[in-house]
Amino acid sequence: MELTVLNTSGQETGRKVKLNSDVFAITPNDHAIYLDVKQILANRRQGTHKAKERAEVNYSTRKLKRQKGTGGARAGSIKSPVFVGGGRIFGPKPRDYSFRLNKKVKMLARKSALTYKAQDNGIVLVEQFQIEKPSTKQYSTILKNLNLSTGKTLVVIPENNQALYLSSRNLPNSKVVTATDLNTYDILHANHIVLFEDAVKNVENTLTQN
Repeated sequence: MELTVLNTSGQETGRKVKLNSDVFAITPNDHAIYLDVKQILANRRQGTHKAKERAEVNYSTRKLKRQKGTGGARAGSIKSPVFVGGGRIFGPKPRDYSFRLNKKVKMLARKSALTYKAQDNGIVLVEQFQIEKPSTKQYSTILKNLNLSTGKTLVVIPENNQALYLSSRNLPNSKVVTATDLNTYDILHANHIVLFEDAVKNVENTLTQN
């Protein structure tokens, strides 16, 4: 599969880049994608939820009413879960939701997600460019020239570029990541992936290493 390289004005440069079929044209594995996205979202959870059980509710421990003769059920404590304000039965406790996933499964998931994007013509190749200082206006203009001003975009760069990252930070539908930080969730979440020409080899090398 070959893609034409565009410049920041949205015009063709005349160069084409052949994408590695082992990364961008495999047989997608939906279950691997599911597992990888599940892990990414699980690892983001804080897990700080907490509900008080009956031993932790701050109420009096006196017996509410006499044991017999009331015509109702026995009641020994207002902390009981059957009363409003009482402790909760089996309530949530702080826990770690993260889990480990095989490295090869994660690589397969990313390649599957990139394959789906390539099949949907959702990958745009752009020649390398620099932003001297953070400028959201300049960054937005480039996306507009590439006809990517609407929808969610994921810009993949070969190495860390602080000015480019800061330029995109105020745009809710655009995200900049380095090739080594590319993950399955971000790929699927974006409508279009903008690949820097120099980042293609980085992505392919990362996903084809043994």
